[in-house]
Amino acid sequence: MADNQSYYVPEQSKWPIIATVGLGLTLYGVASIMVNSKQGESTDGSWFLFMIGAVIMAYMLFGWFGNVIQESRAGLYSDQMDRSFRWGMSWFIFSEVMFFAAFFGALFYVRVFAVPWLGGEGDRGSSAMLWDGFRATWPLVENPNPEAFPGPKEVISAWGLPLINTILLVTSSFTVTVAHHALKAGNRAKTKLWLGLTIALALVFLFVQGYEYIHAYRDLDLTLASGIYGSTFFMLTGFHGAHVLLGSLMLIIMLLRINKGHFTADNHFGFEAAAWYWHFVDVVWLGLFIFVYII
Repeated sequence: MADNQSYYVPEQSKWPIIATVGLGLTLYGVASIMVNSKQGESTDGSWFLFMIGAVIMAYMLFGWFGNVIQESRAGLYSDQMDRSFRWGMSWFIFSEVMFFAAFFGALFYVRVFAVPWLGGEGDRGSSAMLWDGFRATWPLVENPNPEAFPGPKEVISAWGLPLINTILLVTSSFTVTVAHHALKAGNRAKTKLWLGLTIALALVFLFVQGYEYIHAYRDLDLTLASGIYGSTFFMLTGFHGAHVLLGSLMLIIMLLRINKGHFTADNHFGFEAAAWYWHFVDVVWLGLFIFVYII
């Protein structure tokens, strides 16, 4: 019988294998969509696989986290289990840091090494013979091979929509902190108010980024196919947008749990974990705003 001094060991679970199947189908679907669209082939089957994988992932997340919530509410978790959750969330965020570090590293390599080499700089100066007249500038609007990879007409200014999104996310980091302090003080009404405001800011961010993407594709010819600038731009901002969406869902679930009476002033790690993740998302955006939009 588990009590607050024992380490709770859950029974065997079906959720890991379901997560594996769902994630595999989702990623395979995304990869197929990108490859087939590039080759001009139909993407209907790829979208079907992606949607099936997404549904399986949603089912897994709802079921697995539902089990965790039930076990926590039943008092099965000890202090040791709480520390395990904290370490688990910390390592998860660290893995996300490394994920974005790889893409920032790719951006650094392209800007500092690859583009100057194509322009004739350094030991690989002979590359200038391949693309006569190519100017190594960043952002790269005129690609070395414009016939195969036409560049964008122009890039998105940092001081328009990206600045608005920066203000939104920085403000949301403040509001979620206020909500956290209110929860620690036992003021649930204030917690709901500030957490709801955080969610509203997150949803506005997603709307603004969606509008920015439409503007980039429709008006600027800035797409995934518009050379190395387009690919790095959409990979970094797109993956960040996906993380904002995930963080928004986490915050919405926290608000629903608070409305159901979950959490206390001393026991609310689920909320803390969501807040940690949201602060991580905010910090990544500040890096994007500086290195993708400004510099």
